[in-house]
Amino acid sequence: MSKVVFITGASSGIGRTVGLYLHNKGYQVFGTSRSPEKYKDEVPFPLLELDVTHPDSIANAIGEIISRKGAIDVLVNNAGVGITGPIEETPTPEIRNAFETNFYGPLHVIKAVLPQMRKQGNGHIINVTSIAGYMGLPYRGIYSATKAALEVTTEAYRMETKQFGVEMTNIAPGDFATNIASGRYHAPLMEGSPYKEAYGNTLQMMNQHVDEGKDPTEMARAIHRIIETKHPKTHYKVGAFLQKFSIVLKRVLPGKMYEKMLMRHYKL
Repeated sequence: MSKVVFITGASSGIGRTVGLYLHNKGYQVFGTSRSPEKYKDEVPFPLLELDVTHPDSIANAIGEIISRKGAIDVLVNNAGVGITGPIEETPTPEIRNAFETNFYGPLHVIKAVLPQMRKQGNGHIINVTSIAGYMGLPYRGIYSATKAALEVTTEAYRMETKQFGVEMTNIAPGDFATNIASGRYHAPLMEGSPYKEAYGNTLQMMNQHVDEGKDPTEMARAIHRIIETKHPKTHYKVGAFLQKFSIVLKRVLPGKMYEKMLMRHYKL
């Protein structure tokens, strides 16, 4: 039997592309969306209703997959939200929502799926993080923090779950041409704000990077390779060379030099 793959946030963007790619490769794909009725005719795999911030909806979706297939072999923790803005001016409820969705949400899903994977004696959990999680980026600091938290937590979780035959992996994408920019929260550009000019310029640059991003099929291919790898690595990065190289530079450059490099890049 082909593997049963469970993908959160599969109605659009990277999640949808991964779902379509794996479906075409013969996997039994189940995707999720907060509003599956809107998208059910747009994908060839089942879309289940799920909100990662509501544990009851997670339990219901997982229960339905298990009742239909008797197993969940792979979880792709993809659902997430974008957020931009000066940290000082970003509303606290929006900061909390970003952490609830990007960090606590994936943890809720992992907790709900692990009992089934333990029962099976195997499973693979792939957490979609971000290259932005490897560095504090100006006006993306909250987003970077949510993804960094998931990266580090996965490192610990991976060691805890190996005894059950469960693998856990991070995959960090760079900029991809998806609809993430239109769906993320942008702190408003406020008249009289000391950040208005710098934030406005950086926001324009960030949106341009997404528009010019790579084809998300590259992420789908990478996730397919990871699924087929017997002993996957802890961390994978997928994106433009300079985005991946920026992680290497952070390791080797003095902190102030790296900071100056980022500020030049963002024209700050």
